[in-house]
Amino acid sequence: MNRTSVARFQPWEPEHESTPKSTAEKTRASYQSEKEEILISDTDDPNEGTSQSWRNTATSVPDTSSNMTAVRSTVNPLYSTYTQLYAPIAIDEDEDGSQDFNVVPISADPAKEAVDTSISAAHIIENLADAIDHNTVSRFNITCTNVWDGAVRGFRRSTFCEKSDLLVRFTDDAGSVEEGIDAGGPRREFLTLLMSFLQSRPIFEGPPQSRYLVYNAAAIREDEYFMAGKMIAVSIVHGGPGPHFLSRDLVNHIAGQPSFCAHVTDVTDDEIGRALSEIELAHSLKSLQDVLLKHSSMLQTAGCFRHVSSVEEKHTVVAEYLTWYTIGRNHSVIERFKDGLASLNFLDALCQHPSVLAPVLCHTDKRLTSVEVERLFLPQLSPAGSNRRTTETVALSFWADYLMDCEEQGPVSLEELFMFITGLKTEPPAGMTPHPCVTFSQETIYPMANTITLPLLGTYASFKANMDFGIQNSPGFGCLGNGKRKGVEHHHCNIAFWSFINV
Repeated sequence: MNRTSVARFQPWEPEHESTPKSTAEKTRASYQSEKEEILISDTDDPNEGTSQSWRNTATSVPDTSSNMTAVRSTVNPLYSTYTQLYAPIAIDEDEDGSQDFNVVPISADPAKEAVDTSISAAHIIENLADAIDHNTVSRFNITCTNVWDGAVRGFRRSTFCEKSDLLVRFTDDAGSVEEGIDAGGPRREFLTLLMSFLQSRPIFEGPPQSRYLVYNAAAIREDEYFMAGKMIAVSIVHGGPGPHFLSRDLVNHIAGQPSFCAHVTDVTDDEIGRALSEIELAHSLKSLQDVLLKHSSMLQTAGCFRHVSSVEEKHTVVAEYLTWYTIGRNHSVIERFKDGLASLNFLDALCQHPSVLAPVLCHTDKRLTSVEVERLFLPQLSPAGSNRRTTETVALSFWADYLMDCEEQGPVSLEELFMFITGLKTEPPAGMTPHPCVTFSQETIYPMANTITLPLLGTYASFKANMDFGIQNSPGFGCLGNGKRKGVEHHHCNIAFWSFINV
């Protein structure tokens, strides 16, 4: 069915007119000679004066330019008044004469349009990671006893580039160095430890699982806010964990979202916390006015000291103070933190997909399950029918039972097991690439890390005992309690795994 789009203008009557009726009638009469139907085609010359917003409103129609009168918009002193009285309406006309009316908003802000949240965090981060140049590296020399110091040196090095791969080398207390190109495990362990150390830095305050930024003069001099933002962006995009400790209100503010739901318990200053609690507990208007006057100096600092006429206004006063306390007074350092978070375009992605990426930064109660870990690691089995295949299937059943024991009551938790294998406490936002797998070995009675290599033992009791011993004596990614590790290149997965040295 052929359809033609026609833009007409319909008068809009203000609800309360302040202009005398006679004046308004004269004004409208002056427009009557200029009003006419405008037929718009997408084949019009773009250099013509037709309003661009009308052109975008019209739909495509067959070329009828030979029968069309080009209408050039002219700017006149009455134009602003004209646009206030008339709003464009798109009318679709069918050949049978029926019309469909669709009101077109005069001003549409594309930035406020709903963002498609069907995309996953892993897909977003995968796109951001395309900027990484795997032919260059930025080096980090880390000791387990002082991860933060080594990280700061690495990030401040003049040769550091967030778009380069990270080459991480751990040294133990005896001074031995783990040689070899980092293809996954050590890098992820370093980033996991870095996010843990970052949580305790003095630039953050608040509950452990809901931290917000605070002004710190020493951190300003060291530009630590910028560095913290950069560390978080680099960790996430390079396959490490997110911080999982930032306040939801802080993340919403950074992402440009209006939501704010801070609580008095977020305030670490005891005196301020008590004052806000007194305001919240006021039971009458007189008691509320008295307590506001009592704490007037504190409230005036935040600009929320006011006259109240209802006891219910106490909630507004407390909310305004909390907004200033967590966001307003720390505006300058938040902006610097955002500058660092913009590394690898992570801040832009966060603002575009806040509901998808915010959970990467904030605390979540979701924990690993045995089903998820079993699904994540694919077994590499010998050919069917072989004697080794039979032994491997027994070990695989032991592995499944061991995962359930870790989830339920085992001395080793799933998080500790996952850290031993991958260098992470949970699956990272970017996902595991390449996909990890389970292999089997008769060379050792202990597990070997990344990819997980299971010992082939006769009973589940001995299997479980050796798994527990190996992991409990491994403070990090696949290392014994004495800090000794041995690097072995696993070509199948293109990632390194670390096996125990039996000493």
